[in-house]
Amino acid sequence: MAVTPRPGTPRLLRALNDRAALELLLSRGPLTRAQLGEMTGLSKVTASQLVERLEERGLVTRVGEQAGGRGPNAQLYAVTPGSAHVVGVDFGPDRVVAACADITGTVIGRVELSTKDTDDPVGVVHAAVVQAASSAHAEMGTVRRVVLGTPGLVEPDTGDIRFAWDLPRWRHGLRDTLGEDLHLPIAFANDVNLAAIAEAHVGAARGVDDFLLLWAGRGVGLAVVLGGRLHQGSAGAAGEIGYLPVPGAPIPRDASKRNVKGPFQQLAGAEAVRMIGRDHGFRGASAVDVVRAAVAAGAKGGPFLDELAGRLALGVASAAIVLDPPMVVLAGEVGQAGGSALAERVQHEVAATTLVSPKVVVTEVTEEPVLQGALRTALDAVRDEVFGSTV
Repeated sequence: MAVTPRPGTPRLLRALNDRAALELLLSRGPLTRAQLGEMTGLSKVTASQLVERLEERGLVTRVGEQAGGRGPNAQLYAVTPGSAHVVGVDFGPDRVVAACADITGTVIGRVELSTKDTDDPVGVVHAAVVQAASSAHAEMGTVRRVVLGTPGLVEPDTGDIRFAWDLPRWRHGLRDTLGEDLHLPIAFANDVNLAAIAEAHVGAARGVDDFLLLWAGRGVGLAVVLGGRLHQGSAGAAGEIGYLPVPGAPIPRDASKRNVKGPFQQLAGAEAVRMIGRDHGFRGASAVDVVRAAVAAGAKGGPFLDELAGRLALGVASAAIVLDPPMVVLAGEVGQAGGSALAERVQHEVAATTLVSPKVVVTEVTEEPVLQGALRTALDAVRDEVFGSTV
C-alpha cells in the first residue's frame, strides 16, 4: 500500500531538495555539485547524493568540467533536455501552429498547417502535434502534455472547450476525444489568456502582479491577472470583452449564437478599424495595414488614432475602474501595429474619463504570443509532475 509522505519525512525533504536543485539548474545554467550545495544550503555529502539520485532518474546529465585549484576538475551538471517534452498549439480558423519544446523550455520543433480545407479538428490537431514532435526528433512517449490556445470559452476546472464562435466544429468533449486519440493529457486555454501568460513571463508585464492585457486584432479580448494569477472566472468567461455593452453599438439578445457579434466587438474589432480608416482616408487589405498607414502618416494619422483609441479606451476603462490595475498591456495585431502612438492615446483617454490612470504599454511579446503562452503553461505543469515526483 502506498504511503503518503508527511511533512518532515526524509522522502518529502529529498523531493523538495531535488526540486530546488532542478530549478537552479534551469535558471542558473550548468553547475557543479559544490555550487548546488552552496546555493541550496546542503552539505557536500547531501548535494552529491542529490546529484546521483537525479542522474539515476535521468533528470540531470554531465555536460562538462570546471577547472579549479588543486585536484581534478569538477563535473558540471545540467537538466537533461530530452527527459520530457511538451507541445503548444495555436489554433485559428485559417491555420494551426504547433511547437515542441524540451523540458528546459527550448523550442526544438515547429510546424504550421492550414485549417481552411478541413472540418476535422481531431485530425488536424493530431497531425500538428505529431509533426511538431517529429520535427524536434522527440519520441511521442516523451511528450507529457499538449496545451491548445483557442478563441472562446474554456472551462477552468476541466480544461475543455465550451464555446468558440469562429470554430464551429469545436465542441464540448473535444478535449477527451483528443486525449484518447493522442494518448496524452490535453488542455485547452483561451488564446488571450495565454498571451497574458507570455507577457508576464518574458514581456512588458514581467514582475507585475496585477495587470490587464487588451487584445486588439481580428477580435477584441481581455486577460486579467491579479496577484500574479490569471483570473478566468467561474465559467471561463472573464475577459470576453467583445460582448461588453458600450454606447454606439446595438446589444444582441442572444450572445451565444455564432453569428452574433458583441457590442464592443462591433465598435473596436477589425471591421470597425477598417471603417474608421476609410472615414479618415486610410485604406488597406487588413485592419493592421490601415493602422500602420495611419502611424506612418504622422500628424495626419492623429485623428484616426484618436478615434480608435477612444473606442479601445471604453473597454479598458470599464475593466480598469473595477480592478484598478497599475498596468494595461496593448497587444494583438492592431495593438502592436498602433505601437506607442496608440497606447499613449488610450492611456490619456482612460485617465480623462475615469478615476484611475493605469500605465498603458505596448506588448513586448511580438512573435507568436499565444504559442509562447501555451508552451509556458504546458512546461509549468510538466515540471511540477517531473520535478515534484519522488519516484
